[in-house]
Amino acid sequence: MESVRVMNGEVGLRLRVEGNGPTVLLLHGWPDTSALWDEVAPKLVSAGYRVALPDLRGCGDSDKPDDVNLYQMNHLVGDVSAIIEALDIEKVSLVGHDWGANLAWATTAFRPDLVERLVALSVGHPTAFCSSGLDQQLKSWYMLLFHFDGLGEAFLRQNDHEAMRRWVRHPRVEEVIKELERDGQMRTHLMWYRANARPNMFLTPPPSLPPIQAPTLGIWSSGDFALSEGQMTESAAYCAGEFRYLRLESYGHWIPLEAPGELGAALIDFFSATS
Repeated sequence: MESVRVMNGEVGLRLRVEGNGPTVLLLHGWPDTSALWDEVAPKLVSAGYRVALPDLRGCGDSDKPDDVNLYQMNHLVGDVSAIIEALDIEKVSLVGHDWGANLAWATTAFRPDLVERLVALSVGHPTAFCSSGLDQQLKSWYMLLFHFDGLGEAFLRQNDHEAMRRWVRHPRVEEVIKELERDGQMRTHLMWYRANARPNMFLTPPPSLPPIQAPTLGIWSSGDFALSEGQMTESAAYCAGEFRYLRLESYGHWIPLEAPGELGAALIDFFSATS
């Protein structure tokens, strides 16, 4: 797998690329890096796709700006645009999980010229998410905690990272803790929340984005502790084109790690059916 560095202004992003064929750009979320996709990417490469795996800003081996304003969504969309330009292609199939899904929705809305197909895992359209009612608001309690500099980090570190182990329950939790404690990532990962998830986000009018033009697949898993099903299914209302929905039973939040086989098959089926 080739590793390159992509620049968006002064921010450098680590990008791994492998395979030949139509390009699939895979965007991770919190608290992950591009390693989230390590079990899914080989399945796509074997099926004839070229996969691009970035560490997003603030994460992994990419640059970690200290200014929270540099994590606002317009800068993150700019990162995706710079990556696609560096890949020397016009459009990609864009897949995102967690914050990566939020970024994928925003990129597809504001840069429809760059996205052939969209797949959003776990997190629905931003308007649907902010409009989905009390069920989602209760599940999102931690976003308020994460908003405050130092408080979110202290919560996650308390009692030897007890929250990471007992609440987050990431399939690779020990690896994730070790990575978050490297190069200040415990803080820079949370910059995504501080820049883009306002404390009053559920009490003000939801964001308004241009309609999603690309064929879209939304995937949600029934064991997700952080996201309600409604915020994904209601995303159809904000898609001008085709919207498909896939519900996975029994899996938790980290679909790429918990169900890589089912996810890989679903991606390949969706890409081939809409090509």
